[in-house]
Amino acid sequence: MLKKIDIYIIKKFLGTFFFTILLVICVIIVFDISEKLEDFIKNKAPLKAIAFDYYLNLVPYFINMLSPLFVFISVIFFTSKMASNSEIVAILAGGVSFKRMLRPFLVCAFVLAGLSYYLNNFLIPDANKKRLAFEEVYYRNKLRNFSQDIHMKINDNTYIYMTNFVVDLNLGNNFSIERFNENKELEYKLLSDNVKWDSTINKWTITNYVERHIDGLNETISKGVRKDTTLNLKPEEFKRRNSFITTMDFFELNDYIAEQEFKGSQQVVYSEVEKQRRGAYPFATFILTIIGVSISSRKVRGGIGLHIFLGLLISFSFILFMRISSTFAINSGVPVMVAVWIPNILYSLLALYLLKKAPK
Repeated sequence: MLKKIDIYIIKKFLGTFFFTILLVICVIIVFDISEKLEDFIKNKAPLKAIAFDYYLNLVPYFINMLSPLFVFISVIFFTSKMASNSEIVAILAGGVSFKRMLRPFLVCAFVLAGLSYYLNNFLIPDANKKRLAFEEVYYRNKLRNFSQDIHMKINDNTYIYMTNFVVDLNLGNNFSIERFNENKELEYKLLSDNVKWDSTINKWTITNYVERHIDGLNETISKGVRKDTTLNLKPEEFKRRNSFITTMDFFELNDYIAEQEFKGSQQVVYSEVEKQRRGAYPFATFILTIIGVSISSRKVRGGIGLHIFLGLLISFSFILFMRISSTFAINSGVPVMVAVWIPNILYSLLALYLLKKAPK
């Protein structure tokens, strides 16, 4: 059951958090408008679309991205003020243990972590669909696909390869198909100059091809100039930016990862990073709350200023570490879960150390 001190701390925590969000988001939007206004005017973006399709859907994205910073600064600010007013000393002197005083902080952290998890997995993906659609029309440059050496599995025993895919032409160069039998032995192979999507018949057209049909020791080779075929593949799969995965909710993302793993897509790592990040960010709320309370609950000569400086230093370093660690999985082959969660693990150790050193 919540007591007066719990309600007092919860009001301070949540009030400071949402006030900080409102203030910072307003500043971010002003700077964003000044940066993109020329593009909006040049591309003749409607004012209604700018306000409702873009900025209304951009706000949840920024709130969630900066929520660890907002949480930490909020805790540091109002807890430092309580410490400087000797409120923390009075609470501890009244027989309330530090762990008991920490309870309302963790209640708020649980509420904010739950809100962040919901935003990450359900509300923000839906908002991103409208925001990214707006950016494609009025802000972003035309998409170019720079993927090289594309290998994909299109069914249980068939694999395709192309050196690259030209988005403007729906054309894949140096295309090949390999099909294996139940014993994992090659039974069919096709090599061609290119493959192109024909939107009039909704099929792929293969040009200048050589086919090999293999049956044990027997092999039949045939050649042709043009061949229409159906593949478990659409040109849209090559026209998606990596940000496309941010438009998927929890269930859609899981299905997409399973599909990309089946196809052996090289882009699956981006989806896995996004999935793990959606869980790691909410969990960070608890870690930063404990660190913030442990640092700012002690009355020091530097006062609130020193606490805020330490808070900004730790929170910015944490967010930077979260961003950098994700690239380890993408560029260095580090397991995705390890790469995304390692900042939480390291800062959890810091939180436990500071909690042990906090005033009792």
